[in-house]
Amino acid sequence: MRAMEMKAKGPLAGLRVIELAHVMAGPVGGLLLADMGANVIKVEKLPGGDDTRRTTPPEINGESASFMILNRNKRGIAVNLKTAEGVEIVKRLIAGADIVIENYRPGTMEKMGLGYATLRERNPGLVYCKITGFGSNGPYAMRAGYDLISQGMSGLMGLTGEGPGRPPVKVGVPVGDVTAGILAATGILAAYIERLRSGQGQLVDTSLLEASLVHTYWPAALAFATGKSAGPMGSAHPVAAPYQAFPTRDGWINIGAIGQANWERVSAALDAPGLLTDPRFATNGERMANREALVEIMSSILATRGTDEWVEACERAGVPAGPVKTMTQVLADPQVRARDMVIQVAHPTAGQVDALGCPIKFSHGDGVTSRGAPLYGEHTAEVLQELGYRQDDIERLAQASVVHLARAEAEV
Repeated sequence: MRAMEMKAKGPLAGLRVIELAHVMAGPVGGLLLADMGANVIKVEKLPGGDDTRRTTPPEINGESASFMILNRNKRGIAVNLKTAEGVEIVKRLIAGADIVIENYRPGTMEKMGLGYATLRERNPGLVYCKITGFGSNGPYAMRAGYDLISQGMSGLMGLTGEGPGRPPVKVGVPVGDVTAGILAATGILAAYIERLRSGQGQLVDTSLLEASLVHTYWPAALAFATGKSAGPMGSAHPVAAPYQAFPTRDGWINIGAIGQANWERVSAALDAPGLLTDPRFATNGERMANREALVEIMSSILATRGTDEWVEACERAGVPAGPVKTMTQVLADPQVRARDMVIQVAHPTAGQVDALGCPIKFSHGDGVTSRGAPLYGEHTAEVLQELGYRQDDIERLAQASVVHLARAEAEV
């Protein structure tokens, strides 16, 4: 077994994943697999590497924070895929791999001879995951895609914002990119389970459009049922009230009162029995029809005390509620810390770096994450040696700009 695989822990220990992906969607998928124990080898282009290496600021000791948070726990090699020898290196790498993840523009991998149809001839058991803007078929298949574009075309931007007449607003995080990576990892594992039964690999195909669209279950249900499109409602819910953010004396609180029982608990938490006797708020339908009046009354009550006080009152009454936090507040939250969602990993030049932990926990096999993102070409020599290249061959390839070698190979 290879050195990395012998040290690996987690349910995916022993799986070899080749990540031919850049920026976000593909690297998120590779990150999840790496966190679950897979031996992920990230192949970066030469020159320059992954574009997120240059997505700065912010930096930590000269290293891109954006690159490091998405690529920890992976080994990294740098190969010039515009050369025949570079393509051959990747083909040899994939010949012994279980999984490939790629998110290049449609047709790019095929032009280089690295498409699924070609690679499966050498490796019939290969699970090959392709992430594109719009999927591998349909009228938009050859279009390039970005998260912003997918959010607009999926309907998300038509649902996000403060209300009618205001400019469209995208979700504050690249939800299409991140979700595409999660869908990729899910599809890969399903295909791998099938391979365990049949011995055959397959192509897994997902896109930013589908990854964004999959978040619209409730608005889609409304459209299917009524033929109408929901619009932006701020933090409110299209089929329940009260279910939104309210201002307090010192911040904001989210209150979710789906169901009549929760609504009755809201009245108790706010010490406002009149809410229950007001006919405008007797049922969810009435509360939806009179949402503006309901929000005005609740806001006036909630403005009298601080967020933490109201959260405690809601907890005592059994009302689902929580503060609206900033990112720094979230990262310091005791629940987030208790769930190991803030971790530290060692990076060769940036030192000990904070990162988000794996969002999936297992009863055994945790603790996979152990190191930071690779330096550019950090493991090129190591991986080429595993493929059978001699040291003089590696030096020749580096001098010919077929591969890039980091100045110092990190220990595995």
